[in-house]
Amino acid sequence: MSERTLFDKVWDAHTVRILPSGQTQLFIGLHLIHEVTSPQAFAMLRERHLPVLFPERTVATVDHIIPTENVARPFADPLAEAMIQELERNCQDYGIRFYNSGSGRQGVVHVIAPEQGLTQPGMTIACGDSHTSTHGAFGAIAFGIGTSQVRDVLASQTLTLSKLKVRRIEVNGRLGPGVYAKDVILHIIRKLGVKGGVGYAYEYGGSAIEQMNMEERMTLCNMSIEGGARCGYVNPDAVTFEYLQGRDFAPQGAAWEEAVAWWQGLASDSDAVYDDRVVFDAADIAPTVTWGITPGQGIGVDERIPAPEKLSESERVLAQEAYAYMDLEPGQPILGTPVDVCFIGSCTNGRLSDLREAAKIAKGRQVAAGVKAFVVPGSERVKQQAEQEGLQEIFEAAGFEWRDPGCSMCLAMNPDKLVGRQLSASSSNRNFKGRQGSASGRTLLMSPAMVAAAAVSGKIVDVRTLL
Repeated sequence: MSERTLFDKVWDAHTVRILPSGQTQLFIGLHLIHEVTSPQAFAMLRERHLPVLFPERTVATVDHIIPTENVARPFADPLAEAMIQELERNCQDYGIRFYNSGSGRQGVVHVIAPEQGLTQPGMTIACGDSHTSTHGAFGAIAFGIGTSQVRDVLASQTLTLSKLKVRRIEVNGRLGPGVYAKDVILHIIRKLGVKGGVGYAYEYGGSAIEQMNMEERMTLCNMSIEGGARCGYVNPDAVTFEYLQGRDFAPQGAAWEEAVAWWQGLASDSDAVYDDRVVFDAADIAPTVTWGITPGQGIGVDERIPAPEKLSESERVLAQEAYAYMDLEPGQPILGTPVDVCFIGSCTNGRLSDLREAAKIAKGRQVAAGVKAFVVPGSERVKQQAEQEGLQEIFEAAGFEWRDPGCSMCLAMNPDKLVGRQLSASSSNRNFKGRQGSASGRTLLMSPAMVAAAAVSGKIVDVRTLL
């Protein structure tokens, strides 16, 4: 037996050469770009009179700055308009495929690539966005990169990287009602820490992961970066192949059978050697809510905010900062915390299955007085499918706003922002200070179903009581 992990196999297959530094020059199979981290990269190409080496391997969309209420051009924000114009110009000049608003394929970059079958097992994928780890759900190795690295991929289709260690994270058993992939990854980050994955790729497995659909696996891999890991992945299996078959860019006919045979061989060997292994019991995971200012500061919805003496010494300073910023007291239950804004969307939880679960909670109920609640589909396709299923009607009847696709309030580089000290129940991925558009705004991360439950209750509640 080869004793190799999927990470080893994909890394070796894409190695161009080992550099004198000991780092690897790695070929990148798919490069995804958007309007925020690409303009400077293209400018650097122009300064050096360099072409894009393989324009057919780069795909662009607009997501971070696009409004979700009025996408009419020009955008009301002149900076946003300038950024999309620059992306349009660069894609035209360099022959890059661009999915603009109204194309039927636009959306959050980490939603559109999987749904169109661009993301496939065994790929190396890069994007100038932290949450590129999402694509690892397919058995790919996917890296978030900086602007200078975006330039490197455009110019050479390669990256210079140091090989990572691999940690196997198993979640075994069956998740209880009201417990979702978002709760699983928040639980893992809580236990291993926001820096626990530094230097690692996370391989997720175990019976609970095997039972997840592809959209749940994407949620899991999406937040690997929040645990410090450079990437996260799930070995491809029948669930993966069923999801991909028939999608726009998936292999067809005889090529499909050949692809599946190759993909099956990519999975980590039964005797694969890992640098570390951690095992969780699915039964121990409850609906989880962050209470602090990092994704690692989370608790079960029925728990109390931890007191300093319950935390390790290294965690106490940040906890004290979080208590003050969030206006929460040690020992206080998170249940019953009033919310001002409820946001369902993002590259973490803006897919069709996320909206379906939230709609189950919203149906027949009303958004609480004084609460602003809105739903932002992850792509134009998700929006269309949700409307065909009647989800829009359910949300609007309950008092939620139904928006156009985009990153929206996940990072608020668009009109969707918190105001002042508003507290947001959010299905996004980061609860940093100021993350959702207000320097003093506060964010509680949770699953879409938990966000919907908070919206109709006006406060944090245990979604299991509403199922």
